[in-house]
Amino acid sequence: MLSPASKTKDHQTMNSRFIISLALFLFLNFLRNYSHTTEAAPTYLQNDCPDTTLFAPNSTYRSNLNALLPSLSSAAIDNADGFANATAGKDSPNRAYGLFLCRGDVGTTMCSECVATGAKDILRRCPNKRSSVIWYDECMLRYSDQPVYSVMETVPIYNMPDTGDVAEADRFVQLLGEAMNYAAERASGSKSGKKFAVVEASFTSSQKLYALAQCTSDLKGWDCNTCLRAVIADLPQGKRGGRSFTPTCTVRFELFPFYNTSVVAAAPLLPSSPPAPANGPKGKSNKSTVIIIAVAIPLGVAVLLFFVACFWHRSKPTTTYEVVQEEGGTTEITTIESLQYHLATIQAATNNFSHRNKLGEGGFGVVFQGKLPNGQEIAVKKLSKSSGQGVGEFKNEVALVAKLQHRNLVRLLGFCLKGEEKLLVYEFVPNKSLDYFLFDPNKRRQLDWSKRSKIISGVARGMLYLHEDSRFRIIHRDLKPSNVLLDSDMNPKISDFGMARIFGVDQTQASTNNIVGTFGYLSPEYAMRGQISTKSDVYSFGVLILEIISGKKNSSFFQSDGGENLASYAWKHWRAGTPLEVLDPLISNAYSIDEVVRCLNIGLLGVQQDPADRPSMASIVLMLSSRSVRLPQPRQPAFFLQRSMETQLNELVSDQSTSIPMPWSTNEMSITEVYPR
Repeated sequence: MLSPASKTKDHQTMNSRFIISLALFLFLNFLRNYSHTTEAAPTYLQNDCPDTTLFAPNSTYRSNLNALLPSLSSAAIDNADGFANATAGKDSPNRAYGLFLCRGDVGTTMCSECVATGAKDILRRCPNKRSSVIWYDECMLRYSDQPVYSVMETVPIYNMPDTGDVAEADRFVQLLGEAMNYAAERASGSKSGKKFAVVEASFTSSQKLYALAQCTSDLKGWDCNTCLRAVIADLPQGKRGGRSFTPTCTVRFELFPFYNTSVVAAAPLLPSSPPAPANGPKGKSNKSTVIIIAVAIPLGVAVLLFFVACFWHRSKPTTTYEVVQEEGGTTEITTIESLQYHLATIQAATNNFSHRNKLGEGGFGVVFQGKLPNGQEIAVKKLSKSSGQGVGEFKNEVALVAKLQHRNLVRLLGFCLKGEEKLLVYEFVPNKSLDYFLFDPNKRRQLDWSKRSKIISGVARGMLYLHEDSRFRIIHRDLKPSNVLLDSDMNPKISDFGMARIFGVDQTQASTNNIVGTFGYLSPEYAMRGQISTKSDVYSFGVLILEIISGKKNSSFFQSDGGENLASYAWKHWRAGTPLEVLDPLISNAYSIDEVVRCLNIGLLGVQQDPADRPSMASIVLMLSSRSVRLPQPRQPAFFLQRSMETQLNELVSDQSTSIPMPWSTNEMSITEVYPR
């Protein structure tokens, strides 16, 4: 028999164990309820249902889709990577491809529940669509009748801002840019399976900025970086938080820890400027910190031991699932084979290059409209035969330019080679080019101020991508209204931004012997001395802004105003304090005076004589997106008399080899240049 003292001791031991167990249970329950990765229903964000061909309810594709979506749900169960892809069906037209991605800090239970919800919800939100994407805060799920694995996509792109404005907007925007860039570098450079990173930075002494970047795990590092740069450029400005996402990557920032900090550790970012002091009572912050640390450390250890015990015996699951097994693997969209079209396919798409399908003609060749067997509309550029490139070099250049994807660039889909024929296949943009609307008195009425403002901002973002965020620094050299195409929603897409690279134009980074472009859009240093830089494009963009605001073509002043150009016309009104006189009279009263004046200011800054006085495209994007950014006052812009300049350029050409092209375009075709960073 046990003595009374032993019984008391055992009783106390049992009570202690009970208290410890109860405390641990309460802590874990608190963590489960407090954490951002709770097991509540996933938070719906957005869905995209492209206007593609519909499938019939009893079709083979629907049967394959019915097999695909449950397989994705099954793949999400106990999936530590939070990513998997699957296919269903054998035949190409009816084969279904799908994948999902869970946020990097989300647990397997929430990931599984989110994917299962998405698999049901996507068919309800996008009924009978052959391709769809659905986003939640916790996961993304998509399916398509085209291969999607390892395919980087920056379209469609969505952004969702928080409602509150941030204080000290200028400093916050700078800090946000640094934090997002750091997060993008860490996510794209990740050596683990997850391409995921979180970063925190001190905004004030009591307030932190939290940033997240993630790509689908199938992307190569460079494609991940390209995608993240595109969504970062689309983030809302001047807000306390927001997010931007595409089918292959996402970024988010907030002034609170919106991800599970107990699962992932954020990389600290040292800000370029010290955080501003916070106005608040002293002493409480330190005391709160001590309390948090005192609770967090043992709690974190307990949770860590819990997860280790639960998952110690589990091996890492595979992340690729096939409902129907096939020999061979998936090919990347960036490989040469996947970019090459058969001539017969292009001939069928364009009705054998019928005159009825002809969209235009220029120095590089003829452009035809076409439609592929899957219903996708395309534009085919049939290059002239004067290119000096070999087949191998041409293929490499196409692969390079095809990687350049941004919502404000016309996408190069691929190419076709047959003998001496070189064909380039682009996405088809339905609303023609900006000049088609801007310089027609009747059609110009369709461009109200909101559309014009959207076009200016979109072109700026596209040019920023070419200058700073793409793999190669790209100088367009012929930015003008005819090279800005408009999609069905009047969103701008810059075209012909890679033609010089593909066509083999001889140019170096600093200067060129081939002065090409369109008169009126050429910067003075480029037109007269062959000096080319990103500021050359900024000059062209400045002229473009002035044309969009005024509805006047730059060249129209040469005949009607004694040799002046549009810049001199805008400058006179700016100096006289009558900037609204520059505004197109066809624009109704539905416009913001501040926006018009701000855009006019940016346009005049772009056409400054000295390239150093012109802002970079990064600065222009910031100026357009944030009213809190103070704009410099423009100086007198570069004025050139048409006859004088034309005479000097002709003399320049006559002194050079006859192989040098005319220094300005007479056929409205673009010539651009690409060179490594």
